[in-house]
Amino acid sequence: MKFHGGKFWFTAAELADLKLPGLPATKRKVNERAAKECWALQADSEGMPLARPRQARGGGLEYHLSVLPSATRTALVRRGIAIECQPAADSSPIGQSALWSWYEAQSDKVKAEAERRARIIGQIDLMIDTGVLPSNAVPAVAIGEKIGASTLWSWLSLVDGVAPSDRLPHLAPRRKGGGRTVEVDEELWSILVSDYLRPSRPTFASCYSRTEDIAAERGLSLPSEKTLKRRLEREIDGRLIVARRYGTDALKLTIPQQRRTVAHMHAMEWVNIDGHKFDVFVRRKGARPGDKPIRPVMVALQDVFSRKILAWRIGESESAVLTRLAFADLFRDYGIPGHCLLDNGRAFASKWITGGAPTRFRFKIKDDEPTGLLTALGVKTRWAKPFHGQAKPIERAFRVLADVVARAPDTEGAWTGNHVDAKPENYNEKALDWDVFVALVDRVITKHNAKRGRRTETANGRSYDEVFAASYAVSEIRKASQEQLRLALLAGEQVRTHRQSGEIALVGNRYWAPELSQIAGKPVTIRFDPDNLHSEIHVYSQSGEFLVTAALVADTGFDNIGAARARAKADRDIVKLARELEKQQELRDAAEIAALQPGAIEPDRPEPKIIRPVRAAHRNGAAAAVQQEPAPNFMNRFAASVSPLRLVD
Repeated sequence: MKFHGGKFWFTAAELADLKLPGLPATKRKVNERAAKECWALQADSEGMPLARPRQARGGGLEYHLSVLPSATRTALVRRGIAIECQPAADSSPIGQSALWSWYEAQSDKVKAEAERRARIIGQIDLMIDTGVLPSNAVPAVAIGEKIGASTLWSWLSLVDGVAPSDRLPHLAPRRKGGGRTVEVDEELWSILVSDYLRPSRPTFASCYSRTEDIAAERGLSLPSEKTLKRRLEREIDGRLIVARRYGTDALKLTIPQQRRTVAHMHAMEWVNIDGHKFDVFVRRKGARPGDKPIRPVMVALQDVFSRKILAWRIGESESAVLTRLAFADLFRDYGIPGHCLLDNGRAFASKWITGGAPTRFRFKIKDDEPTGLLTALGVKTRWAKPFHGQAKPIERAFRVLADVVARAPDTEGAWTGNHVDAKPENYNEKALDWDVFVALVDRVITKHNAKRGRRTETANGRSYDEVFAASYAVSEIRKASQEQLRLALLAGEQVRTHRQSGEIALVGNRYWAPELSQIAGKPVTIRFDPDNLHSEIHVYSQSGEFLVTAALVADTGFDNIGAARARAKADRDIVKLARELEKQQELRDAAEIAALQPGAIEPDRPEPKIIRPVRAAHRNGAAAAVQQEPAPNFMNRFAASVSPLRLVD
């Protein structure tokens, strides 16, 4: 085979026949070299490909002179087969920036190998710079690094004409996974994947075993377990695996958590409220010997800006009454907040607390329901996401308080454990008195607020008390009036007054005021102290207008003369009041009203046109007159009936 100067395109067979330096001497090895160095993918500076289909029988590819190693090109020029051309090693399909992008996406192992090769190439460059010929420098470095000289020549060809600063992407290994994708029956693959992606989270080995049994029954074969496991990891999105096997909550953890800032807020702008059930046995108030102890519940309000716990109440259960009393403490001590973040619990969605709010979840709003505490005071409510403790900052405080309170020396023997299977050895040994437990909680919360060294966004080493005080002093705070405090302290309930007297019945007690007679039978809203039902109650209209304060109507003993006299006095008073009202109205008596009536008008009597004569009924003359006996007098008959009776002494 003879070539003449000016040839630029060569096949693998032609290069092998020429026995050129820097290239193998067989066609198969040349093709392997071309595939390894991606000759078919290279392009020149104008984007033209440096490989083209061979226009002859047998097909194949022809490669441009510029993709060949420098030693090979030099030999071709010296033999007069080719003409020297500008090297194209620094060109790539999409430029140097694309090469660097590809390089950054490679593993640390690939990058380490590229750096090792660049270091060895640097040794060769250093020897050449000192005057050593490349033919001597390459073997010398190959011996020192224990690498074949042909390998070094191939590395040199990769960076021929490339700036030293851009050598790493060119020297990085470009090994590709070998072999074709294993063939698997699509139905078997679907069965395997579906079995593995179940919430019970079976192992892949057990899923493979079950799928293998199905395949054997159908006369089909399966690749190895490791092969299919690698395919599943490669083809099935990891997010789908997490969602199917671990649930949506675990899937949400695969994205960065939301971090909310409160730096733009101030004290009392936002508060959040929640309830916590303590893991401590406590005897309820007024408990008798043998009564079962309870686990008390605390409802607490926390300032969102400073994280200070502002108000709290402890009761037997989470209720609207307990919640209302906690709000009452907040209004009395600090004022009215602008916004409140509430849990989605029934105690917080109660009509006593949020009645009238158009966005409540729990109850249908009626026209005649109580207005609600927060709505009446202008507090904007927002509901936290159900089962999402991260939405309420107070949950973190509860975790700390629960541990400190439940495991304090005072509660030793009364701790219940925080899980069903985590009961202590001294479980239910004792129960705390109610007052002792309340005092313990008060002491722990006070210390919690005063502890310095807090690392929250607004604390910066200060205590919650200090953060709150500093912001509270310079913020605009709404203070509650006496009327608003009364609304907060007392729980609201809708009742209907007695249809005759106007009295109000509540929990077996009766309340009344004279003004209630004017609204007898009408629905009203009452506010009362649930801890003192023997006190007075306050009556409001459905629209929130104050009407009257009604006192308790106490039951009296059968032989209580004082109560009878008080009742008689009340009767006289009501009669006297009615007479005074009568005088104020200047009413007219019945005779005067009758005299003012117009006189009676004699009606017209029509005359009959035809008159029929009346004849006697007896033939012997006039009928005997019927003599009517006078009716016996009632008193005479009554006296005759009782005359035989006598008085018994």
